[in-house]
Amino acid sequence: MRKMSTAPNVTIIPAKVQTAESRDKYHQLRVAAYCRVSTAQEEQQNSYQVQIAYYTDLINRKKEWTLAGIFADEGISGTQTKKRTEFNRMIRMCKNKKIDLVITKSISRFARNTVDCLEYVRQLKDLGIGVIFEKENINTLTMTSEFMIALYGSFAQAESESISKNVSWGKEKAYREGKVQFQYKYLLGYKKGEDGKPEIVPEEAETVRLIYTLFLDGYSMSRIKKLLENKGILTSQGKKVWNESLIRSILKNEKYVGDALLQKTFTSDCITHKVVKNHGERPMYLVTDHHEPIIDRDTYNRVQQELARRSSKRKVSDKTVTEQGKYSSKYALTELLICGHCGTPYRRTTWAARGKKQIVWRCISRLEHGKKYCPDSPTIKEEQLHKAIIYAINNYYSCRNDIARILKTNIGSVLECQGQEEIIAIENRLKEIDQARNDLVGLIASGGCDEDKLDSEFAKLYQEEQQLSERLETLKSQNKTSQQTQDKLDKIIDMIEHENFELETFDNVLIRKLIECVKVLSKTEILVIFKGGYEVKAEIE
Repeated sequence: MRKMSTAPNVTIIPAKVQTAESRDKYHQLRVAAYCRVSTAQEEQQNSYQVQIAYYTDLINRKKEWTLAGIFADEGISGTQTKKRTEFNRMIRMCKNKKIDLVITKSISRFARNTVDCLEYVRQLKDLGIGVIFEKENINTLTMTSEFMIALYGSFAQAESESISKNVSWGKEKAYREGKVQFQYKYLLGYKKGEDGKPEIVPEEAETVRLIYTLFLDGYSMSRIKKLLENKGILTSQGKKVWNESLIRSILKNEKYVGDALLQKTFTSDCITHKVVKNHGERPMYLVTDHHEPIIDRDTYNRVQQELARRSSKRKVSDKTVTEQGKYSSKYALTELLICGHCGTPYRRTTWAARGKKQIVWRCISRLEHGKKYCPDSPTIKEEQLHKAIIYAINNYYSCRNDIARILKTNIGSVLECQGQEEIIAIENRLKEIDQARNDLVGLIASGGCDEDKLDSEFAKLYQEEQQLSERLETLKSQNKTSQQTQDKLDKIIDMIEHENFELETFDNVLIRKLIECVKVLSKTEILVIFKGGYEVKAEIE
């Protein structure tokens, strides 16, 4: 009896690997080509057209290949894929199994981001789709390791980072040289002129001036927004709807005063292309008097001061959750009326009794805490308060001759005395230096002195002269009043001297312009303090 072997008889059947080489025995491979150029300049456009023609010819020449499409992104960066429309369409077709093979020039054309490159290569490999990188001679289906792809991808990313640094350096060099680029699409009031410089658009400039005027008249951002929309005024992009952030940016934009602040933002990451606000991480460059202004500098400066004042308001009520106060544009007295006893602002309140409503103003401390913090502050009826303020304004204008005289004296003294003594002293010293130089020249002519010592004296005089000349120029610049500002002062003085003014109704805009604050002294008396320090007491009937 034969003894049977215990070892099993095993036959090895080789696995069928589904590769591009095996599939082409049964059907043609559907091959897609991906092309990309990173800018839309003319030289790059030529390269873009050449790539399309090259891949179309390459795929059509191979019998085992059939063209599945040419996917080309023009003028798009390769560091991110989300904006590459054609690339994303190609990936979708791959997932829908309409493409068998992708061919591209190089890894840097496919993606300049190592993470994106590996991620999409893995996705396509899982679908059985290979990617051929011609320059690196890589076919992802035949490779057993991702090391080379990661290596080349890192090189591509490093190249992008290097290019980004070069671009940033070039921009900063342009900033230092005062070269300004305008985004006219988003800049209301200007367009590119025939000489390449900013040119004012009259209709849009009127809108800008209106926004500045309304803001200084006490309007809030929301009220300016509503007024512009009600008037049918369009934004720089032709939209009928405004937003408060756009209005605020117009009020803060230094370009309307003729200046240009460069590098207000910068790209923090060349891969994500994230743009962040510059809070001092990079230097900024201010180019003054770069182009024709729409807003005069005095108005612009007053707007910046008012923006700062409104944003720095602190809460006046203990019921407010945050420490930040809120600017109110509806009633001027909300900003101006204060308690003469505790210094707390007054608040407008509606009293209702027996079906009748009455508007009064009350001290906030008294209103919220009772007599504990402010025992003596009175409640003032709004109608009586308005009458008292109107009386104070009319009294103020009745003394207009005295006010005009004070204004002229103050303005004249400021214009005449601002640095005037130092200017005179510098000019006298410059004359002395000029005389000393002439004396030294006379010594040289006589030949009775040491030339080396004279050279040293000349150098000292020259250095002192340069320093004094620079200081003199600075002082004269500071001392100079613009013609536009002087015209405004003349008009104000002329109006005060000759215009017969008498206010009849309470005007919130005029109140903001004229009055610094109103103190409630008692139930029967208020103190109105005008801008400039002039004070008028008025009785409350």
